[in-house]
Amino acid sequence: MASFSCDYRHRFEYSSSKDFAPSFPVGKAVCVGRNYADHAAELNNPVPEEPLLFIKPATAMVAFSGNLKLPRRFANPHYETEMTLLIGKKLCCCTATEARNAIAGVGVGLDLTLRTLQNSLKAKGYPWERAKAFDGSCVLSIFAAVDTTINLQNLAVCLWRNGELVQDGNTGQMLFAVLPLLCEISRSFTLMPGDVVMTGTPQGVGELKEGDKLVAELGTLVAAEATVILEND
Repeated sequence: MASFSCDYRHRFEYSSSKDFAPSFPVGKAVCVGRNYADHAAELNNPVPEEPLLFIKPATAMVAFSGNLKLPRRFANPHYETEMTLLIGKKLCCCTATEARNAIAGVGVGLDLTLRTLQNSLKAKGYPWERAKAFDGSCVLSIFAAVDTTINLQNLAVCLWRNGELVQDGNTGQMLFAVLPLLCEISRSFTLMPGDVVMTGTPQGVGELKEGDKLVAELGTLVAAEATVILEND
């Protein structure tokens, strides 16, 4: 039997202006639900008046590359493609300037969701963690360096599944923009170096199946490819 391997490490793209890649510990992922109105609508969910936040542990993180190996007991999760932010400095009740200075990298990721289980938990008024924070549910690309020339609110968020474009959004459609969002998160959860923020998904989410070939892009900054493999427990 195969066992789930929790050996994820953040991968940072080398920059032409640097001769080394920064190293960060692996922390938690703070995720934002329903941050795109069209995604809320496709699932018949109301648009939130404030950020809807939840957390995935470090054990949920896996690399978005090669074979995306997931435990078979979590078969056919739904994909949600998102811009991801790697935090490089501690943030607690921060300002927008502090938030911007703390973004060490930007990437693209998948917030995997067990949709049937999530709907069942929601109907009972229970927390979502079993449907959102399971092993392998936080799929992360490499991170690219960011600077003041990059507009984080004008980046395409795209996913191809078996050659078909299934998600095609733009971070400008976010209900809660990056810097106010980080400030709001930091008032509830202190963000530490190595934490990741998943900023929400545009419409077009759907079910993954074994053998699916995925290609995700965040503008021209980051691209990631993987093939879904389900492993026995």
